[in-house]
Parts: sequence; C-alpha cells; structure tokens
Amino acid sequence: MKILLVEDDKTIAAGLEYSLQQDQFATILCHDAASAKKVIADEIEQFALCLFDLSLPDGSGYELCQLVKERSDIPVIFLTAIDDEVNVVMGLDMGADDYITKPFRIRELISRIKTVLRRYQKQTVTKATIEIENVRINTLEGKVYKNGEEVLLTALEYRLFLIFANHIGQVLSRNQLLERIWDVAGDFVNDNTLTVYIKRLREKLEDNPQHPQIIKTMRGLGYKVGD
Repeated sequence: MKILLVEDDKTIAAGLEYSLQQDQFATILCHDAASAKKVIADEIEQFALCLFDLSLPDGSGYELCQLVKERSDIPVIFLTAIDDEVNVVMGLDMGADDYITKPFRIRELISRIKTVLRRYQKQTVTKATIEIENVRINTLEGKVYKNGEEVLLTALEYRLFLIFANHIGQVLSRNQLLERIWDVAGDFVNDNTLTVYIKRLREKLEDNPQHPQIIKTMRGLGYKVGD
C-alpha cells in the first residue's frame, strides 16, 4: 500500500518514511503544501492513506485534507504538535479519520494507520461484478467465472482472490495478504500456505500458469492484479 506523507521537519519525515517502509508501506514524501498539492492533483488515486502534518511552511494539513476528500474517499490522519480540542475537532469535521499528537511512538502510529485502513476496507461497498481480463467475479453469488464458465474455488481461494480484486493495480506484500486473510477468515494461514493458494489460483484462472497475466509477481515486493 502507498502512503502520501507530508511533513516539513526533515528529521521526523526521514524517520517516519524509514519506519513505514520497514512495515511494507510504499511512501511518497513531500516537505511542503505546494509539492503535496501537485501529487494530490496528479496521483491521489494511487494512495491508500494520507499522513499530513497540520503546520506546514506554506499552508496546512487542513487544506490538503480538503483537497483529498474532494477527489477521493481515502483516509487522512493528521500529525499535530497542538493537543488542542478546537484544532482536533476542526480536523475531524473536515473529514480527517484520526490524529496523533507529537511526540508519538512509531508503533502506535502504525497501529493507528492499520486500524483506519481496516475500517475503510470494511466500509467499502463491494461491486456486484468485478472483471479482470477474462475472469469475472459475481460477489453477490460468491462465484467466479472464466470465459463464461464457473471456476470452482475453495472458500479461502475465493477470499484471497477477492482481496486482489478489491485492490486492482496495487502491489500487496505477502505480509499484507496474510494479515487480511487472517482478518477475514479468522484462521491461521502461514507463508507456505499462502504460496500454495496463489499457485492454485493461477492454475485455475490463468491461461498459462507459468506466465501469469492476472496474478503477477512483483519481485521483492509481493503480488499485483491488473494494471
């Protein structure tokens, strides 16, 4: 998942960027409102979450939040040095999803990020039909079709493929997939089991499983479905 991080303190920003990347998040870092506005205008649909410092040298996290919410329904978390009820309420009223006051512990911030992302995933209204290449998912029936013919998937295979389908074009790491399967299924799935399920999905859905076009491996990053 990709996060847009806007923080003018370069020391804090470098530490945050490093910690987020260590937790398998991709990041785009901006140090001012001007550069952030350009990213929001051109690329906002690529991001899963925005992390905005409230006080910036040429603007504020408030206006960035407003721009994001006008363009896309993705979560925004504020970083603020002001533990003040008026500022917090103002941010939440503008559509922010959470805030954290500096100084903060990085593990707490990452936990907040994951909590907000899970909440958004649960709130997302799933499309009745999702099409990827020559494969169609009927989410109302819980069935998958290839070239018009039903493909029989196990419950966990279907859940895994639906995770991919709801994040078309995004690279999902193995850890992210394992976390989401755990959340949905409530069962323990280890790394080796995940490998087996992806192999089975490819055998059932790909025209040539040795050269997959639907579930693509992104070397060193994870897997991606679609472009």
